[in-house]
Amino acid sequence: MPNFLKSLFSGKPEDAENEKQKAERKKFEVFKYDGLRAQRMGRLDYAVKCFKEALAIDEDFETMSYLSQVYIQTGEYTLARELLEKMTVMEPHVPHTFLTLANVCYVQEDYAAMRKAASEAIALEEGNAMAHYLLGKALKGEGDEVENIAHLTQAITLRDDFTEARLARAEAFLALKRYGEAMEDIDTILAHNPEEEVAILLRGKVREGTDKPDEAENDYRLVTEINPFNEQAYLYLGQLYIDQKKFTEAIDLFDEAIDLNPNFAEAYKARGHAKLLGGDKEGAAADTKTAMELKPEAPGGDGFKVPDLGGRQEVLPGIF
Repeated sequence: MPNFLKSLFSGKPEDAENEKQKAERKKFEVFKYDGLRAQRMGRLDYAVKCFKEALAIDEDFETMSYLSQVYIQTGEYTLARELLEKMTVMEPHVPHTFLTLANVCYVQEDYAAMRKAASEAIALEEGNAMAHYLLGKALKGEGDEVENIAHLTQAITLRDDFTEARLARAEAFLALKRYGEAMEDIDTILAHNPEEEVAILLRGKVREGTDKPDEAENDYRLVTEINPFNEQAYLYLGQLYIDQKKFTEAIDLFDEAIDLNPNFAEAYKARGHAKLLGGDKEGAAADTKTAMELKPEAPGGDGFKVPDLGGRQEVLPGIF
């Protein structure tokens, strides 16, 4: 009997604490892996709840990474950035975190912060082609095309098949009217992928810049044949027609684009411009009104810009 009583009441406090820690760890793992399953199933709202519950138990770097990915998927870039910045402090030796942070800063158009994050990644891993690419994009955002080209060149040197970097460099050369160098990159890309739409559009812009409007028209038409839903091709071709005072052709083209996408605000705006130049003031006013209703910011600016790879609202390729 004494031995039984001794065993019943001799439990140590540290044993109880260990059991509590094990229970908490089990809860953490359940939340973490339920979050991963939810993320894979597309239940992103539930994934966020699970990851946050897990992180309330343990500020685990890997779980933070998963949550930041979900925030990026759902467009919660501010929340993703806060988490990523915290991760860079927790584990400052991980280049991937800085690359992801640079990507998020790009979407937010915070080029100074993007430059800093990409530079940190390069300091950790000089031979990282993506880091040089992102640094180039940040410098472009800050208006430094020369340094942009330098880092894009470094990215291409490190990875010869880096198509996105070649496209970005061709775009930069085009902006500086260095047409021959732009064409070298474009030709290299098209030699490997003859239907690369952005490269064909850039070739069209080079041909416009070198007084070859017929060849530029062929390029823009080619892209609409490859992908009838490539909106930039319609805008470029329509603007080319407007520049040539072919207002009827431009209007017909924009009619075609709007038939494919009735919510194409920039096409309404451009068609309105063509109608105005052709003397149809009422039609121009109606199209401009529609463009403003669909996309209030569309009427500001000319709407016919060289494509910016990755886009303001899209994450850049190759990060995740």
